[in-house]
Amino acid sequence: MNSALKKIDNFENRIKHSNAGSSEHDPRKKLRLATYNIQTGISTNSYQDYFTHSWKHVLPHAQRTSNLNAIAHHMSDFDIVGLQEVDAGSIRSGFINQTEYLAMRARFQHWNHITNRNLGKLAQHSLGLLSRYEISSVERHRLPGFIPGRGALLVELGSGDQTLTIAIVHLALSMRARLRQLETLAEILSDRKNVILMGDMNFQSDSKEMNWINENMFLREPIHGLFTFPSWKPDKNIDHILVSPSLEIKNVKVLGHAYSDHLPISMEILLPEDLSLEVI
Repeated sequence: MNSALKKIDNFENRIKHSNAGSSEHDPRKKLRLATYNIQTGISTNSYQDYFTHSWKHVLPHAQRTSNLNAIAHHMSDFDIVGLQEVDAGSIRSGFINQTEYLAMRARFQHWNHITNRNLGKLAQHSLGLLSRYEISSVERHRLPGFIPGRGALLVELGSGDQTLTIAIVHLALSMRARLRQLETLAEILSDRKNVILMGDMNFQSDSKEMNWINENMFLREPIHGLFTFPSWKPDKNIDHILVSPSLEIKNVKVLGHAYSDHLPISMEILLPEDLSLEVI
């Protein structure tokens, strides 16, 4: 691991709010969250690798399995994990659903996925979710874009009036398309009280898109400077976890697990006292 990654792995930013005086005996449940674009288990060490290792995006290779095993080991520390750029079972993944594989390796009882771009045997471009808690409902939404193949995976935990909604996304490369996608997400999430929106959003914390979210979706803005891309020399913060004001953020940090061209983001939150989740 290079010095930049060591610095990131040890770096932690804590967010304090007016109600942050919780003690060790705080009755509210703490959740450990992570979001990770795993690039289907492909390690990338330079921009040149996108060309010299391009064959790995269509053909299987041994390193993919060892990378997935390492990712599963690190993600096993969390309660909920959002995954981007997972393959749902094609030639390149050895016809293995990578979300299911990570769930089994990391001992998550619950998982789900959405395939946004189905290229048959060649590739199954998907989003995934791993959860320690029982999933009460799942929604799969297509997002607008100039090139088809973007979507959102929505999962609800809990029941009754108090539920937790987790939305996993991988937004477009075009700013115009991203803003259209955010408008769709705002409509989908408008009547949800406790929301976690996470994923590779392809825009930074000081962007026009983040300003739009702050003004229209009322999700908390992330800390600036949590650089996740490219993993070998991170200088862009394009991976985010955004939460409703009802969820208290305890800490958020970048993890130095370089098994992709992105680094993962982790966050700890406290749930409202009246929100309970089932472990089955």
